Amino acid sequence: MPWSTAFDDPVRVSHKRKLLTLQDAADYIMQLPEDAQHEVHWQTAIETLINAAETGGGWVMFARIAMLRAVNADGRSR
Repeated sequence: MPWSTAFDDPVRVSHKRKLLTLQDAADYIMQLPEDAQHEVHWQTAIETLINAAETGGGWVMFARIAMLRAVNADGRSR
């Protein structure tokens, strides 16, 4: 599946910003400070995004869930 694959429902990261695709989510993570990127919840999100891009299917849903969990665990609102 391409990185342009859309989530079934967007991942809201702030009142003004939502992530629509796997690429949006990957770009969001890459904009985080490097130390944050190495936190377990972001590493899990990265792994599931890669699996979703490579495999598709249910991995897209798992990637969305991992992103939601990471955003909520991190408490970030950009």
